[in-house]
Amino acid sequence: MHRVSRLTVFLVCVILAALVAAGMAAQHYRFFERTWFNINQQWQSIDPAAINLGEYQVVVQGRAIEGLEDDVSALTYDPLRKSLFTVTNKKAELIELSLDGKILRRIPLVGFGDAEAVEFIGENTYVITDERQQRLIKVRVDDSTRFLDAVDAEQLTLGLNLAGNKGFEGLAYDSAGKRLFVAKERDPMLIYEVRGFPHDNPQEPYATHVVTNPRRDARLFVRDLSSLQFDERSGHLLALSDESKLLLELDVEGRPISTLSLKKGRHGLTKSVPQAEGIAMDDEGAVYVVSEPNLFYVFKKP
Repeated sequence: MHRVSRLTVFLVCVILAALVAAGMAAQHYRFFERTWFNINQQWQSIDPAAINLGEYQVVVQGRAIEGLEDDVSALTYDPLRKSLFTVTNKKAELIELSLDGKILRRIPLVGFGDAEAVEFIGENTYVITDERQQRLIKVRVDDSTRFLDAVDAEQLTLGLNLAGNKGFEGLAYDSAGKRLFVAKERDPMLIYEVRGFPHDNPQEPYATHVVTNPRRDARLFVRDLSSLQFDERSGHLLALSDESKLLLELDVEGRPISTLSLKKGRHGLTKSVPQAEGIAMDDEGAVYVVSEPNLFYVFKKP
């Protein structure tokens, strides 16, 4: 009887430990929040003014970017050039891509540290991040640009929640609101809104404001942030997670309203996107994704 009692206690302890471990894993992967979102989606009507990521299907998947071996990171769309820009950090370069993923030109970066994100903010004007030092660096690029030196550029160093290489991982720009969204990858995972950088009016004093939205960030049921995209038409923000293999659409209140899964079998994908690092959207609403080592994807609505 005593032996049976000890065995029962042992089994109960094992079961409790397994339940605790399962609960911790579910929280780590944000399983409960994601499940609740999926349930709510069944009862939500589709907003025609939203991006509605659930309607997208892949039309180009896993195409290797010839000439790049690895380390592709970030993506932005230039509506004037009708092309894409990405950065690499091991061999620091700003690279212009065609809309079908072919290299158009390569611009060496000097003094940019760990270049991790790039964002178009105006004609011939971009912002590049230095992830480790949390620098935002404004650069100008035209047809004659052969290299870029950070010494010659306007810079802003924030130094917020420093965490090694878990720093500034994504950028998005709201041209109407003059807001630069900056994604901190994780530990903690945050989206900053920076106003006043770049300084676009020399007649006014230099004033930079950095704000956060804890309520919005708490709703992000993903494990990390790797890229951002602001949609001028809807005012919605797209947030890409590499570890969760998920793209989220956030409405103007910061609430998740649609998702695009980057896993095999979803949205026409025959293989999961291995390590999504950059997201961009063009004038027609097509969504472009780049993944390490050098893979290119395009998603469109049917």
